[in-house]
Amino acid sequence: MTSEKLERVRQILREKGLDVILFFSPENLTYLSGYTGGEGILGIGEEVWLFVDFRYLEIAQEEARECEVRLLKKGLKEVREFLRERNLKKIGLEAKAITLFEFEQLQNSAFTFMPLSKELEALRAKKTPDEIRLIKKAVEVAENALKEVLKLIKPGMREIEIAIELEYQIKRRGSESLPFQVIVLSGERTSLPHGVPSEKVIKEGELLLFDFGARIGGYASDETRIVFLGEVEPELKRIYEIVREAQQNALKVIKPGLSFKEVDKAARKLIEDAGYGNFFGHGTGHGVGLAVHEYPSLSPETEGELQEGMVVTVEPGIYLPQNGGVRIEDLVLVKEDGVEILTKLDHYIRI
Repeated sequence: MTSEKLERVRQILREKGLDVILFFSPENLTYLSGYTGGEGILGIGEEVWLFVDFRYLEIAQEEARECEVRLLKKGLKEVREFLRERNLKKIGLEAKAITLFEFEQLQNSAFTFMPLSKELEALRAKKTPDEIRLIKKAVEVAENALKEVLKLIKPGMREIEIAIELEYQIKRRGSESLPFQVIVLSGERTSLPHGVPSEKVIKEGELLLFDFGARIGGYASDETRIVFLGEVEPELKRIYEIVREAQQNALKVIKPGLSFKEVDKAARKLIEDAGYGNFFGHGTGHGVGLAVHEYPSLSPETEGELQEGMVVTVEPGIYLPQNGGVRIEDLVLVKEDGVEILTKLDHYIRI
């Protein structure tokens, strides 16, 4: 754990009047301690502790930095007693990562709990040069994999067959795991924003949607591309052009200090003005890092402003039920003078 990261957590402690904050998410455990085992509890107060059970003890002892690794034999009840013995009464909890069962195990009449969400999510929002390097490598791995798969695609193949091949190509190029299940959808199924590849056979005259990513050094990439399988119907061509223009509008406005809502508005207004507002039901983007969906969210409801060093997706879409849909997604780095587009694949791909 760098002193800078630790100081940012302790700043939250001071602002909230807390004795300790408990972290539960694998991403924050890795970010704040270097431990990659996934399961554990990290406590940061005046001291720093990482609690793990026997299965993860050795890896925690090897990887965890600047914290005391403690073996848990009886689960969270031990953490509760540990805090009570040290008179740590005001406890912050990583609200989006703790389960109700875990909370019940921690409860004690001596404690006052404070759920924390946005404050902790924002810890990882600004990426360091090393983090950006890993994200760029993940993009390169994923894109090279798709380029290889595109050489193999022809009508008559099944969605699931293509998805399996893409997963294989991503992993053989060095991806440690998939940050999310590869999405390959065709024809009318492209209207499913997060559909699952099926046995459907792809056909000439359809759109083919790929949503895919890789993971390098723990850091993810996320990208969506549309492939034209020959000549498609006019309305699908039209929504493709609308989505592409909407995305370009958002990319043009991105800069430090711009609100998350304004980024979303730059894409959404164009889609609404074209008459398809009811068919764009998700936000325009989200942060990407150790988690593939993390702070910030670029949506009409989210408060906050872009900061230099944030890595976010820009992914407007239009989804017409029983007809088809289009989403174009790029991964971008917010810079002092605007934006650097990290994803490099052409938007217009035709087979």
